[in-house]
Amino acid sequence: MEQQPTRAPDGGVDTAVETIYRIESPRIIAGVARIVRDVGIAEELAQDALVAALEQWPRDGVPDNPGAWLTATAKHRAIDLVRRRERYARKLEEVGRDLSLSAPHHLDAPADPDDIDDDLLRLVFTACHPVLSAEARIALTLRLLGGLTTSEIARAFLVPEATVAQRIVRAKRTLAAKGVAFEVPYGPEREARLGSVLEVIYLVFNEGYAATAGDDLLRPALCEDALRLARVLAELMPKESEVHALAALLELQESRAAARTGPGGEPVLLKDQQRRRWNRMLIRRGFTALGRANAVATGRPGPYALQAAIAACHAQAYTYEDTDWRGIATLYGLLAATSPSPVVELNRAVAVSMAEGPGPALEIVDALADEPALRDYHLLPSVRGDLLARLGRTREARAEFERAAALARNERERALLEARARELRES
Repeated sequence: MEQQPTRAPDGGVDTAVETIYRIESPRIIAGVARIVRDVGIAEELAQDALVAALEQWPRDGVPDNPGAWLTATAKHRAIDLVRRRERYARKLEEVGRDLSLSAPHHLDAPADPDDIDDDLLRLVFTACHPVLSAEARIALTLRLLGGLTTSEIARAFLVPEATVAQRIVRAKRTLAAKGVAFEVPYGPEREARLGSVLEVIYLVFNEGYAATAGDDLLRPALCEDALRLARVLAELMPKESEVHALAALLELQESRAAARTGPGGEPVLLKDQQRRRWNRMLIRRGFTALGRANAVATGRPGPYALQAAIAACHAQAYTYEDTDWRGIATLYGLLAATSPSPVVELNRAVAVSMAEGPGPALEIVDALADEPALRDYHLLPSVRGDLLARLGRTREARAEFERAAALARNERERALLEARARELRES
């Protein structure tokens, strides 16, 4: 039966188009980049497909498979662009299999046993090329792979939006000017980029696990993409301990996703989560990956191994009260020595508060008061408010929760913090 056009005087179709594009854009850009060999042009063509959808879907209706429609439209435009280039024949030979849009992607076989046929992974390694600064690599990958807007990236890293926009534009130009290949590199070059790749995958997952802004606490599509990439990378680099450790960390973190929000999408704190809703299959996968990380590790554990061990402590506890907080506090101490950062110290304070009490933890938190990186970080006053409340300093605690709510950019987190402040006011 012919699909009837969807009428949306309230802009419903436009909203649907934008939502679908946000979810599908990384795969679209990655697939198109493989054709045009330029991530900047690939993003422009993906956005052209978005414009076409905004024009056609309100009139003709949303297709049954909107992601495939957007991908096909973008790839058709990419092929047209390649055909207009002077060296069409050579380009066509390089990307021949991509020109058959109807061929299932999973049937493509890599030509080299050390290669992997994953466009999203190619996109990550390309965006993490050493010709770019560390800041540019992260910004570009979060933009292309994570689907984050410029303003979201700016908020996540506490820098001006104009700065992020400039980084992204310059990064695209640099990759094009240097002729960076759209590929997963081999040998030493792959190892040189690995740190940036792991960091970006972790940042994408974190944005999905606790969105910096918006109406929803979670963005599951980002978590799924990051987790899949971590699994693929672990298969690609089986002797890299930190790759397995990152996969373990994401598996264990994702295992709690279903319990982290209530029926209305409101956040549920760790101590209040129904642990029977934790995904036991993902927990088993996480412990397996952590075992692989430990088996191939040489020397001291890296930051992802330590964070995975912390996540494993939570996963092993049948109740909140059973949690090995002293062990977690020790692991955070090791993490602070390995990868020192104000956020790690703040997390260590939370563990110390559970292991030793709120007094010693408050000393750690107060020492972070002048940290520039935490100046607008809502979790600093949130943690401090919780510690003050446990010490019976109710009025100070309420002021801290109010300050945290004012700083929070995620609506769900803001509502939770406002509720904490309201409870203290009423008491």
